[in-house]
Amino acid sequence: MNSNGEEAGQKLPALANISAALSYIDLSSSDIQNSVSLLRQACLDSGFFYVVNHGISQELMDEVFAQSKRFFSLPHKEKMKILRNEKHRGYTPVLDECLDPVNQIHGDYKEGFYIGVEVPQGDPEAEKPFYGPNLWPMADILPGWKETMERYHREALEVGRALARIIALALNLDGSFFDQPEMLGKPIANLRLLRYEGKMSEPTNGIYGAGAHTDYGLLTLLATDDVVGLQICKDKHTHPQIWEYVPPVKGAFVVNLGDMLERWSNCIFRSTLHRVLGNGRERYSVAFFLEPSHDCVVECLPTCQSDDNPPKFPPIQCGAYLSQRYSDTHADLSSYK
Repeated sequence: MNSNGEEAGQKLPALANISAALSYIDLSSSDIQNSVSLLRQACLDSGFFYVVNHGISQELMDEVFAQSKRFFSLPHKEKMKILRNEKHRGYTPVLDECLDPVNQIHGDYKEGFYIGVEVPQGDPEAEKPFYGPNLWPMADILPGWKETMERYHREALEVGRALARIIALALNLDGSFFDQPEMLGKPIANLRLLRYEGKMSEPTNGIYGAGAHTDYGLLTLLATDDVVGLQICKDKHTHPQIWEYVPPVKGAFVVNLGDMLERWSNCIFRSTLHRVLGNGRERYSVAFFLEPSHDCVVECLPTCQSDDNPPKFPPIQCGAYLSQRYSDTHADLSSYK
């Protein structure tokens, strides 16, 4: 049985004929209690919501997408020169990732590029998974590319931290709970540029832009272009699964919760199953995955358990958990040699 509760090899029908109605969280609002209430309800209902007025300028968002398109338009051999390494930095080719191996015949019909928190070679922290130096395209090929991505990474991290404070309050914790050094003080924060090639998805034949999955960590900030493709399944335990499209909203982030927050909250907040279907049009998105530090132990929060509701999951170490999840879904690097 896989993580979606399906027997191995069993392909279940899925419906996708409606658009999801998601809440909007305004990060510029001075009414923090209203933001907490809206976020808490969104986390209980679907685990997905929009974030607006987040402080990242439209000009920077547009530049990130423009620079992303410049990179993905390079010849394949140029992109392969900065193929992802064991630290998950660099380029991921089409079909490198397979997020739903039970139902996919190949891998995801998307290519990507990972950028993480810069940790210099020689720093003891660089010995840990997901920490280390980034890989970058040659500056003479893509001038300003590195600087644009570094700035966006910094600003997206601050948005993520601001959201984490609201999430903490929504879980009846101190607002600074996730700011602790072992959590978001030294985060694993991966920016991933994504390009979905213009291939038509065929769910009944196992062809997807991105297979059905839940994200692994604390939360994800997703910026998209205007091409529809993202779908969510609010209840991953019902069959047949009902899929809803998430309409793009210019300038807004689509935010979803990851598996670590589901474990922290003892399933009070949910990590929601989602996928991407290609409709024959090229599609770009920019995902920012925010996770706690490598050494953080994720275990049920005291505000989320009781005698009647004991912890549902054993404690896990963040770095080890992420390493396993990435290993399960990405191609072995030796296959490219």
